[in-house]
Amino acid sequence: MRVKLITPAADRRLLDESRQTRSMMWIMAIMLFLTVLAAAFGLGTLAAANVLDRQLAGRLTVQIVEANEAVRNRDAAAVLAALRAMPNVARAALVDRAELVALLRPWLGADGADPDLPVPAMIDVDLQAGSDAAVARIERSVHAMLPAARIDRHESWMSPVSNFMRLMIGLALGLVLLMAAATATVVLLVGRAGLDTHRETIEVLHMLGSTDLQVARLFQRRIALDTLYGGLIGTALAMLTVAFVGSQLSSLGSDLLAGIALANRDWLLLLTLPILFALLATVAARFAVLAALRRFL
Repeated sequence: MRVKLITPAADRRLLDESRQTRSMMWIMAIMLFLTVLAAAFGLGTLAAANVLDRQLAGRLTVQIVEANEAVRNRDAAAVLAALRAMPNVARAALVDRAELVALLRPWLGADGADPDLPVPAMIDVDLQAGSDAAVARIERSVHAMLPAARIDRHESWMSPVSNFMRLMIGLALGLVLLMAAATATVVLLVGRAGLDTHRETIEVLHMLGSTDLQVARLFQRRIALDTLYGGLIGTALAMLTVAFVGSQLSSLGSDLLAGIALANRDWLLLLTLPILFALLATVAARFAVLAALRRFL
């Protein structure tokens, strides 16, 4: 299908484009503005979800619950030495008691600092490969030494957050598809309205020998240009908004929110949206106008 983005001057005069008929362009600007925002939200959330998965995939916490402090310290030292000797362990460190007391303070208040309070010993472990098989090997090795030890996988703690982020990604994708469907619907309405407005002109063109395909090209070119120009305006405004929001998020100092930042390929993908929507509008206008011409004219 041949598409010309530069409409000849005769075609523009024929379709009265010099009048106040540019509402289509502004409608497309608004729709692309919303579409790019939804797409940017989805891409940013996807990036943050990937960062979260990478950070948590190989992180474990070993808890040693023992009332006797001497036994607890002895068991913790033995497990820590064994973990550091394992080939897949990138880092293993004993969490300082002061840090644990600070974490307990919101629940226990000043009693959390009581030296007689049996606070479990905790060991943070980072694995080079956070696969299920690697975690299972660590669990078997630790339980062989200390059956009462508890091993918590950070990934399981954050699974509700990860699932929610995946839900938001699906929602963003759904919004983009919904806006694409709405664009096609607007094009159908605009195409049929244009046919009604220029019915007499189209009848003259038919009498002069113009085919339905030639008439449809007049409409699809105009709609394609309106969609492209409006889409570029909406996309530019949306990208400025995304850049501003991204700068505000980066200033918060949160590792998770900082992961929402878009990569270069994400910006390029956003830039392709007005072109894709212009092609969609062209195809929709072509079929809508041809169908209407065959039915009514």
